[in-house]
Amino acid sequence: MNSKLHNWINWILYDELLDGKINAPKHLLGIHDYGDGQVITCYKPHSSSVSVKSPSGKTLYPLEKIGENGFYGIYFPSKKFKGTKYRLVTEYYDGTTVTSADCYAFDGLFTDYDAYLFAEGKNYDIYNKMGAHPMEIDGVKGTYFAVWAPDARRVSVVGDFNMWDGALHPMQIHSVSGVYEIFIPDVLPGAVYKFQILTRYGEILYKADPYGNQCQMRPDNANIVADTESYKWKDEAWIAERKKMSRTDRIKKPMAIYECHLGSWKKAIEDSDFGFYNYRELAVMLRKYLLDMGYTHIELIGIAEYPFDGSWGYQVTNYFAPTSRYGTPQDFMYFVDYMHEKGISVILDWVPAHFPRDAHGLGRFDGMPLYEHSDPRKGEHPDWGTYIFDYSRNEVVNFLTSNALFWVEKFHIDGLRVDAVASMLYLDYGKQDGQWVANKNGGKENLEAIALLQNVNTIMEERNPGAYLIAEESTAWPGVTAPASMNGLGFLFKWNMGWMNDFLEYMKLDPYFRKDNHNKLTFSMSYAYAENYVLVISHDEVVHLKCSMLNKMPGYEIDKFANLRTAYGFMYGHPGKKLLFMGQEFAQLREWSEARSLDWYLLDQPFHKGMQDFVKELNHLYTKYDSLYCNDNESIGFEWTKCDDPNSGIVSFVRRGSSKKDQLLFICNFVPVERKGYKIGVPCVTKYTEILNSDEEKYGGLGRTNHGKKIQAVAEPCDRMQNSITLDIAPLTVIVLKYDYEEPGKKA
Repeated sequence: MNSKLHNWINWILYDELLDGKINAPKHLLGIHDYGDGQVITCYKPHSSSVSVKSPSGKTLYPLEKIGENGFYGIYFPSKKFKGTKYRLVTEYYDGTTVTSADCYAFDGLFTDYDAYLFAEGKNYDIYNKMGAHPMEIDGVKGTYFAVWAPDARRVSVVGDFNMWDGALHPMQIHSVSGVYEIFIPDVLPGAVYKFQILTRYGEILYKADPYGNQCQMRPDNANIVADTESYKWKDEAWIAERKKMSRTDRIKKPMAIYECHLGSWKKAIEDSDFGFYNYRELAVMLRKYLLDMGYTHIELIGIAEYPFDGSWGYQVTNYFAPTSRYGTPQDFMYFVDYMHEKGISVILDWVPAHFPRDAHGLGRFDGMPLYEHSDPRKGEHPDWGTYIFDYSRNEVVNFLTSNALFWVEKFHIDGLRVDAVASMLYLDYGKQDGQWVANKNGGKENLEAIALLQNVNTIMEERNPGAYLIAEESTAWPGVTAPASMNGLGFLFKWNMGWMNDFLEYMKLDPYFRKDNHNKLTFSMSYAYAENYVLVISHDEVVHLKCSMLNKMPGYEIDKFANLRTAYGFMYGHPGKKLLFMGQEFAQLREWSEARSLDWYLLDQPFHKGMQDFVKELNHLYTKYDSLYCNDNESIGFEWTKCDDPNSGIVSFVRRGSSKKDQLLFICNFVPVERKGYKIGVPCVTKYTEILNSDEEKYGGLGRTNHGKKIQAVAEPCDRMQNSITLDIAPLTVIVLKYDYEEPGKKA
């Protein structure tokens, strides 16, 4: 062996390399200046020889074989090569020759400043460094990999490009950050990979990339190198307009949300675990449907990659990867772009509350608790069998914050609905005594999770004006939608779970007993302005033996449909944005299942088609009249005109918009009793025109309407009002009347 080469080699690192324990391979491998000369070393197991040459040269300089394990080296007395400007020519015993750039000749891309911000929890663009990023460096195409694994002894990239051999591409650890990185030449989009991790206890783990952008189709669970940069977006005008919208602007806009699980909205092949439509195919079908039905937003559940279909996407293993069930990341970009083209906003469900224990996932990622808290009383959900994120660790907070930003900035998502917020806020959520630890003040509030939510909302608003977060929060936590600057959580909207529970309990009752539960119908208005609410009838209400919406309703078939039309009418009249889960717009009979398509064949039946037409009319009515949305959070926008007579089963209220014109009066009859010539209090003496009646025959009713006629009010007190009208009200019916407000004493 050349004495210069022998003296340069760090034989401790050499032993670590051969033992598969090296975490700083660039200190041994690659190109290094040595005095006036250079040393080049490489590790090529199973090879017969290695030579080095310049990219365009023909002269080969054979490397000296050191031992029998595939380690080679050469000493040049002068500096013959610069940086990455050389190629390794490797010959194998089977006669194969491979020429490639040397991955250990390339400088790292993870900077000290990156590490500083990451440790502070403020490297919000970390998704541009972590993960797998195809790129070209010094004319060499390949992929840059980076992963955080501070407790690992060694991390390697393994994949279909290196026979899944962890000895071939050990990664370089960056200083004290715990981040490992490597640029591997000739690894291009489509390559399959994982991280092989040697733990401090000698165990070998094969982990999916926490920041990876694409995964294999389950049950396979490796990552795929993905190109997320070359898609040509066409929604520049949409994004520019979105940025102009203030928090107040957004609150005053209509939101008719269609909650959708793509895999079961429609399947290409029924009774198949793989019979899904592609994102692009779904975009075309769904956009046409949404526009026809009058929806303004689509909320997608189950997009971030997850292994088990039955979790619906709420047990995520790959937070930065749209699920491969429906295609590639670029296919999903097309889906969002296509929706934006016709003015449909896209909301994603986001799950920062917990993650599953799958062996390839985040749990015990580097052999130790990393993303989860090390104390099981803080790091595990006993009821759910999942891990809880360690919100006290800055790098974990950075992971979650950057993930929220990633979906908005990389995929142009308009909003994130945050799942299970209550489980984040309370340390004792779902736990018994002895299963949780109080905070530093002795309370049960999770102070670190609160800080995370406040920060995510604040940073989102600063970096992406017009984008927003919605909280699924099931308790009475104060200030969920108050700005973080005012000690609120900073969300723009909150799901109104209280209204949903009370209202559905009321609607499930036989009408005879509704009079004894009238408060369930009216109580929500006592807190309607406490938060910015979304009224929701979500997927959670039509699964696990809870029945479909139609089968929650009492009575014979005709009564069920009449009840449901009235329920939807009341919902659309009540203050708050609207969300309805797919299938309930046409009165799906069965509970929802992720394994099959919705029962679209039901639309061949008049009652179901009538229900679909009714919801369609509600959506178009909702977006046409701003009295139904612009003053959702102002007391001027709503007033009961009749709510104090439980025995009648009738309630009525007015909705007021931005002007005195086109105000609306809702009359809801929740009992199967027809009211002929019924007197109802109204706010002013003017003409009232019936613009919707759920008993119309086209919706499945019997046609007992007021036929769109103008009804003149008179100055005769009734209920809470000084004026009244008289009209016919069919059983189990909702009626909407339009009027222009007239000042008292002014003639109509």
